[in-house]
Amino acid sequence: MGAQGKTSNSSSSLRVKVYRLNDEGNWDDQGTGHVRIDYLEGTEDLGLIVVDEEEDDFLLKHSVSSNDIYTRQEDTIISWKDPEAEAELALSFQEAPGCCYIWDQICEIQRNLHFSSLGDLEVGPRPAMEDLEATSSLLSNDESLRTVNSELRDLPSISLSSLPLILKTVMECGIMDQMRVGELILKDQDFFSKLVDLFRMCEDLENMDGLYMIFKLVKGIFLLNNPQIFDRIFVEEYILDIIGSLEYDPEVPQVQQHRAFLKEHVVFKEAIPIKDSSVLSKIHQTYRIGYLKDVILPRVLDDAVMASLNTMIHANNGVVISLLKDDASFIQEIFARMRSTSTSVESKRDLVLFLHEFCSLSKSLQQVQQLRLFRDLAAEGLFDIITDVLQSQDKKLVSAGTEILILFLNQDPNLVRSYVIQQEGNSLLGLLVKGIVTDIGEDMHCQFLEVIRILVDSYTTSGSQRDTIVEIFYETHLPQLVDVIASACPPQNTSQSIAKSSATITLTKPEILSNICELLCFCVIHHPYRTRCSFLVNNAIEKVLCLTHRREKFLVVAAIRFMRTIVSYKDEHLLRHIVKNNLLKPIIEAFIENGDRYNMLHSGVLELLEYIRKENVKVLVLYVVDSFWDQLLEFQHLGTVQALKVKYEQLLENPENKNATITVDPRRKTEDRALEKEEEDYFNEDSDEEDSVAHSSHVRNQNVRSKLPNGTKDHPSSRSGSVGLVDYDDDDDDDYNPPSKKSEASAEDEDGVAFSRIKRKSTTSPDCKDEKPELVKKPKMDLRVNDAKAAIFAASSTCSDSNTDTRQSSGEDCPSAPVNNSSSAGVVNG
Repeated sequence: MGAQGKTSNSSSSLRVKVYRLNDEGNWDDQGTGHVRIDYLEGTEDLGLIVVDEEEDDFLLKHSVSSNDIYTRQEDTIISWKDPEAEAELALSFQEAPGCCYIWDQICEIQRNLHFSSLGDLEVGPRPAMEDLEATSSLLSNDESLRTVNSELRDLPSISLSSLPLILKTVMECGIMDQMRVGELILKDQDFFSKLVDLFRMCEDLENMDGLYMIFKLVKGIFLLNNPQIFDRIFVEEYILDIIGSLEYDPEVPQVQQHRAFLKEHVVFKEAIPIKDSSVLSKIHQTYRIGYLKDVILPRVLDDAVMASLNTMIHANNGVVISLLKDDASFIQEIFARMRSTSTSVESKRDLVLFLHEFCSLSKSLQQVQQLRLFRDLAAEGLFDIITDVLQSQDKKLVSAGTEILILFLNQDPNLVRSYVIQQEGNSLLGLLVKGIVTDIGEDMHCQFLEVIRILVDSYTTSGSQRDTIVEIFYETHLPQLVDVIASACPPQNTSQSIAKSSATITLTKPEILSNICELLCFCVIHHPYRTRCSFLVNNAIEKVLCLTHRREKFLVVAAIRFMRTIVSYKDEHLLRHIVKNNLLKPIIEAFIENGDRYNMLHSGVLELLEYIRKENVKVLVLYVVDSFWDQLLEFQHLGTVQALKVKYEQLLENPENKNATITVDPRRKTEDRALEKEEEDYFNEDSDEEDSVAHSSHVRNQNVRSKLPNGTKDHPSSRSGSVGLVDYDDDDDDDYNPPSKKSEASAEDEDGVAFSRIKRKSTTSPDCKDEKPELVKKPKMDLRVNDAKAAIFAASSTCSDSNTDTRQSSGEDCPSAPVNNSSSAGVVNG
């Protein structure tokens, strides 16, 4: 390098600008000149010298440091923090090749400075290094070896005397030189064989200094992060000796026993013999890579090396699974042994655990190959085996079975759904539901919950499979889950039916009750129609609200969250059911009992009341204030309670809200309105007597009806003496039913009575004798909305055409036209 420095003295200079960072954080231009690398005057140190291009004066003199203080930015800037000048300096080159040349020179000088300090390298206790000092000194003063190290042309042959040089080269090479060092190691085909021989010799001679250096060398080779080097290290021939060299860590006082553990304690257990030697080799290699990564060098390896080793493990798993799945006889033998009565229980257990690991490692395959594998396993009868496994008392087997199901559901849920539908008695689904409510341990009920959620998820199902699997669950298993909650809660102030069903209190784990409540919320969101029917028939809401009597506050919060989910759906039948049965009472009581404590229960109830107010759920606003305002008075300082009272007063002041209405889903509103329109047409088609009867049955609706659906005012002249198609709510007076001492008839019963009276009057009319069969069948249309949709929309279009003609002939701007006999007949006949 001395020769290089002297020749650089006579070499052509490079044009640069010199910058200095001031105290304000700005770069000051110190001038423009030409840079070269030369010996500084009066010293033997090489440095950067910049001469002013105009005044021939020195702009910069800097001795190149061995510390890593230099940074190359983009292609034309080199910056560093000068410890002597206590300032940050930068050179901005006019041309990129000049910057690259100076940067390479700086790197070479730094490598020489590192090399000169090789004699000071300590690997282990200082007294043990005395016999190597002479060798290190010779190497540091050898000019030929300095050239080899700086330019990385080749590595010396592995020997005890050359270990310091090789170790220095490997451990202190920069990021740019790592690939070059890796290439040099791979270039020597005997590098690892010689290194293993040297390790064995040092271990036999108990040469601790040599063993310490070999440990550092192997660690440095791993940090090079070269996949080709890893392939050579992890071969069967070298891996155990490489692991042995890592037992002699100079920072650990005692020698580790990794080889003894791998040979004596690690046992490779085959559930079924694997005949392919390449598969066995990959399995052993994968285990050793994982052991080295997780046990031997977890503190040493950086993230990049960890990622490379994980990639090797992933690739090996893919190779193993591919080779095994392509062996048809191997898969068939597994299932044949599982079905055989002569197979012992222990062997079957090992086979199930093997299948679990086999399915888990299949994630290493491509998605198409994994799906094909799962279909093959399902065709071989895997789900029959899982059904038997879920009935086992072995918790580990049950956990393995549920995890296999989750893997299948994440890949292709229809495979499991098809099996459940076709299975006699649906025993698999029943076992899953049983697993939710059974305390198997280790939070296994959470796994069962996840399986059922995926099975009944409406977003991942389609067609007949969806309807069938959901129907089985709601008819057979959902009531069981609700009864588990009811039986685990003390019956306080509940109805007689609930008290009878929960007469015997069962000890159910609170976490299980919370999971059931979460599943019920999931069902409300994904299957609102089916949950409405099931909840109304089984009194499910009242049973779930029994959780408010539990001591565990998180269960009380779960019940509040369940009610919040139901209210957010805004189903008019469920809301009416809530008001009629006073179902918010336990929630308000829990809120009052909680007092001023600010916790999840407090926030959950306030959020529920705030939602009712913001969404203007009128029936609940009136119900809550009328029924519970006396209890809520002590909380009227809260903004939510105050706002709810204001909303209540606004509803009372507005005559349109005298009878509470419920905002429902627009699609359901359209279908209900179509049915109302058909009923209006039907009952206004025959005689004035029928009109008067219909008028008397709906007189209370007309009193509060001041506007039509589209917002146009309702003029008496536009009705022409008939009822007309107007926007009214079915049960305006009965939507709001605050709890009272005596129970009142439901809104549906009143509408049914009025409907039957009108029907009887209509059948006695002499003008309707020929239409008697249609009149008898008419109520059935109201009960089966889905079957009558086509006829309703056809009738709506007919009425729309008739109304258009009437408005054009009369010249009146009226949104609802009189109903004539011809249009009504079209509805009935349609």
